Amino acid sequence: MPRHVRLISRPTIPNRTEHSQRGGGRSKTMEDTGRRTRIGDTPSSMGAKPRNTRKSGCTGTRGGRRDVALPVLGAEGPGGAGTQGAPKIRKSRTSRWRAGVLIAVHVLIAAHIAHWLLAGSTVSPVEPSEAMYTLEQGEVNAGFIFFIAAILATLIFGRFFCGWACHVVALQDLCGWMMKKIGVRPKPFRSRLLVWVPLILALYMFVWPTFRRELLAPLLESVWPAGLGFIGATAQFPGFNNHIMTDDFWKTFPTVAVAIPFLFVCGFAIVYFMGAKGFCTYGCPYGGFFAPAQQAAPGRIMVDPDKCEGCGHCTAVCTSNVRVHEEIKAYGGVVDPGCMKCMDCVSVCPNGALSFKFAAPPMMKGKPKGKAPKRTFDMTWPEELAIAGVFALTFFGARGAYGVIPMLFAVGIAGCMAFIAWKMWRMLREPNVRIIGAQLKRAGSVRPAGGAFFAAGAVAMVLIVHSFFIKTVIWRGDALYNTVNPPREILFSGRFDAVPEETRERAARAIRRFTAASGFSNGGYALADTPGLDLRLAWLHLALGDLEESEHHLRRGLDRQGPTEGLDIELMNILVLMEREDEALRHGRNILAAQPGFELVRRELAQLLRSEGRIEEAIELYRVGAEERPDDAMIHWGLGTLLLGAERREEALRALQRAGELAPDHIGVMNDLAVANFATGHVSEAVRLLARAAERDPVSAAGYLQRAGEMLMQAGQPEHAQRYFMLSESAAQRNAGQ
Repeated sequence: MPRHVRLISRPTIPNRTEHSQRGGGRSKTMEDTGRRTRIGDTPSSMGAKPRNTRKSGCTGTRGGRRDVALPVLGAEGPGGAGTQGAPKIRKSRTSRWRAGVLIAVHVLIAAHIAHWLLAGSTVSPVEPSEAMYTLEQGEVNAGFIFFIAAILATLIFGRFFCGWACHVVALQDLCGWMMKKIGVRPKPFRSRLLVWVPLILALYMFVWPTFRRELLAPLLESVWPAGLGFIGATAQFPGFNNHIMTDDFWKTFPTVAVAIPFLFVCGFAIVYFMGAKGFCTYGCPYGGFFAPAQQAAPGRIMVDPDKCEGCGHCTAVCTSNVRVHEEIKAYGGVVDPGCMKCMDCVSVCPNGALSFKFAAPPMMKGKPKGKAPKRTFDMTWPEELAIAGVFALTFFGARGAYGVIPMLFAVGIAGCMAFIAWKMWRMLREPNVRIIGAQLKRAGSVRPAGGAFFAAGAVAMVLIVHSFFIKTVIWRGDALYNTVNPPREILFSGRFDAVPEETRERAARAIRRFTAASGFSNGGYALADTPGLDLRLAWLHLALGDLEESEHHLRRGLDRQGPTEGLDIELMNILVLMEREDEALRHGRNILAAQPGFELVRRELAQLLRSEGRIEEAIELYRVGAEERPDDAMIHWGLGTLLLGAERREEALRALQRAGELAPDHIGVMNDLAVANFATGHVSEAVRLLARAAERDPVSAAGYLQRAGEMLMQAGQPEHAQRYFMLSESAAQRNAGQ
């Protein structure tokens, strides 16, 4: 029989690249038998007796399919070279343009980071994940605006952003290109269930926070208050605020130590196991919105049926794993939501049959012309369910493990682990199993590579299960911890007997669970301590009145994460409760020396000095701070309030006037400056400041206006005072009506 068949009415299947896209790596193929067979070889060339061509390409597996992967017309390499009269697959000109655009994107990213490092402040990260902070905390940032613009553009033009501007796509394409240079051609992994992961992640990231805050939390509060512990605390939506600029650009990004393995897993590993753009297909939460948006987009890859010969070149070069030749034959254009508009198919078409144009969107594709393309998948339904379970277990076990692995990194690990688990399962059931570049099992015998693969996979699975167990224990502990919330003023006043017995019992149970989830060296079962557990244990021990244990865990937590204003103040308060005031003062001074901007620590330290009758030391503490930070309004405010308390009114007025110049809209500064003005005889200025404070803070307006009236009464202006009393009453009525 001739070694090459030219098909016109129906497209041939390309060589190794197209063969891999046909089934995504079925276990029962020529590749899995381990035979050194070139695709396109005839039985005669393999030294076998010639057979009917319909049975060439025998898999060698009992009950398996017997088929042959036909070459692409004109394809180079085994089974493709030398096809008479057929054009070779030409190189895509578009791919070079796309590579240039992606390089330019990375240059812009580098310039953005450089601007932040040089200027100290820059535009907030242009990263879609930043939209979470807009929806949960009201911070309107560049990432949110960009994400909305990208979705709107996708609704019109399709997924051009994914193919031409995404840095993770660039990473995967680069890794795939490097693999092909060394002869490794990744195959697409085709799953029915895992394709829903991006949408689930998108809903979790961008819909769940609002749903939890606005609907779920109020519902649980009314029908099952204890359930609030399982979803965590929810804060009232503060309203939208401008966060376009930031001086902490790297705040929401991982460290370099996390970024490097992330790039390896979500680049090389994902592409190797799951095929080109495997992370886009099975892990990208933004794609969870882009894919359905594309189904409504009129911008599509369309075919001129009079020019198309069904050569299959388009499918052979598609890095989005789209069966282009089948879709254009059935629907007249590409309808797959995974198409990222890379335009390689358009570029390589030998007849110019493909083009980007506007037409009816994919959701209106209608009935196929002829028989609909049959979708093939790698796994049976039972395997799908089991592997989806492995994915979920791995994701929840890996995400946040030991405070290191962020969500998208966990998705990449879960995808790789799902593939590995599937191959391990096949090794237990099939006589011939391989992955790209390695035969794992041949004719029922496990090969050395297979033994190493299975052992490594088993170790990884044990670690994942262990991590999942630790995360579950922490989650159950958090459910209790979130319900242990006695008033802080009770605890830091030492009235531990006022804590309800039920709260104490929950605190004790939470302590047992968090201790079990601690590292081996601290009496737990984890491989290492999880950051944050010590801080939770410190609070729980404080609720029980165990001050020594609370101090121990709080110090450990601070050692791990460094000075933190609120936590350092709590440590000072605990030391005071233990009657170790000198140690509390020493700790406060040390923290203030290292972090002069910790105004709350300065205030706490001054209050502690004042409570011991050391008012001059407290004033001196603020004077030194004002000299070191002359433009810090909060330091001048604190100095002014201390001087007011010491009856040094003129000095207090000067300090508070400086604070007012630096922070003219600060309500607290206005109030204390009004008091200082009244104390020094400037009644009209004091009343003006209180009236302005009432305008700036309508909720507390009644109190400010009442105080202004009282000042006027003391100054002997009763008629004027009466007016402010009436205004105060009106403000109180308005607030009551709201």
